[in-house]
Order: sequence, then C-alpha cells, then structure tokens
Amino acid sequence: MPSTYSTNLKIELIALGEQVGTWGTTTNGNLGTALEQAIVGRVTVSFASDANKTLTLSNTNAAQDARALFLNLTSAVSLTATRDLIVPAVNKNYIVKNATSGGQSIRVIVAGVGVTIPNGKTALIYNDGTDITYQLDHLGALDLSGALTGTTFTFTGDGTFSGTGQVKLPAGTTAQRSGTPANGMIRYNSSLSQFEGYGAGQWGGIGGAQAGGAIMTNKTTASVSYTIASGENGLSVGPITVDSGVTITVATDQRWLIL
Repeated sequence: MPSTYSTNLKIELIALGEQVGTWGTTTNGNLGTALEQAIVGRVTVSFASDANKTLTLSNTNAAQDARALFLNLTSAVSLTATRDLIVPAVNKNYIVKNATSGGQSIRVIVAGVGVTIPNGKTALIYNDGTDITYQLDHLGALDLSGALTGTTFTFTGDGTFSGTGQVKLPAGTTAQRSGTPANGMIRYNSSLSQFEGYGAGQWGGIGGAQAGGAIMTNKTTASVSYTIASGENGLSVGPITVDSGVTITVATDQRWLIL
C-alpha cells in the first residue's frame, strides 16, 4: 500500500509494513525537511512578471515554498498595481514580507478577502483554509521604545487614560475616536487637514471654546507654541485635564496627539 500525505504540511505517512529498509530516509525527510521548513523555514518567492503569483503544495516531503514559515516576496519586474499571492487552501501560519519592486502592495489570499501587505512591510498572518487573516487582533498591553507610526489610529473604550503620554502622528495620519463623541474628544479631519475638538454638540477647529479648546495642532513648517486662552475649556481625556494657561509646544514638521 503506498504512502499517504498529511493534509496541511504534506508529511509522508508510511503505510503499515511498507518501506522496509528505507523508512529511515522517509522519516529523515519528514523531520529534516518538511517539519523544519514549516517551523523555521524561510524562502524567497519571486513574482516573475507583473501578474499574480500562485503557490501550490503537492504530495512530497521535499522542500516546497508554500510550506515555509517565512515568505520573502520579491519581483523580477517592477509591479504596476497590487498583485495577489494565492496560497493553498490549508491551515498554515505565515510571516510574509513584501520586498517586491515598484512600491505596490501584495494581497495574500486563498479565495476570500485576504490580507493586503504594503510594500516594505512584514505581516504575521494565518491561513484557515478559506481565507487569510491577521494572527493577532488584540494586545493586553503594549510597550513601545520607538515612535508609533501608521495611517489610522482609533481610540476606543470609555475614554479613561491613566498616566501621561504622547502619540506621534506622521503626515497623512488620521486620528479618530470610535463611538459617540463627547466634550474634549479629538480627531484629525483629513479632508480639511486639521485637528478638531468636540464641544457644544459639534466638531470645530482647534483653539476655540466651541471646540472644547482641544489642544491639537497640525504644523508642518515651523515650531509653534499654543497657549490655551482664558475661557477655553481645555482638553480632558479621562482623568487628565489640561486647563487654561497651559502652553503646548509642537516641534517642526510634527503632529502630536496630547493625551
């Protein structure tokens, strides 16, 4: 009776009584190639043309790109649009780095929505056999030693905040809070390229009592200091309140969210 192969990693399963005298070679291939590649393996997957790329798995314990843990994506040509990396419909975790040329994103999919990885970024994803999702969507605590950067920041929960801190928002960032707005909340209005505060039932530009006196600034050309004037409400986020008379200094070419 011939060997069969496991569904997800294509480990060779020797039939009872088979491969007398040669089973050791098969076992070594399972352990030294197939399992090692799935646990720690890194391969380079190249997009040979400006088109989608498909990875397949076959019934062999020899090395296969689709089995590796880390997929380093490159391209032989400059990609002109987002391209798909189509992976087999198996249960598999991946670390995928988009190192392709042309500055385009790569979408990793099976047949569903998939996950889109920006150029130059690395993502930790999971293939559930139907679709690709991020492996993590919740962190109980996060301690960063460097700047927090990105394109969209959403602040959720009841608005409480213990301690003090700052979040640095690069140019082009959107800052927002989900849920029903309340006095003292802040957001970045990308259509108007300005930070706004919420007060008196509406959003308004920084600095006005109507806007709750949100101490936000969108400054990209020079250093600036802003003092909350008498009569402005200041900014309150949970237990932290900034009252009138406080001066906030924003450095050149930076946008700061003050918590």
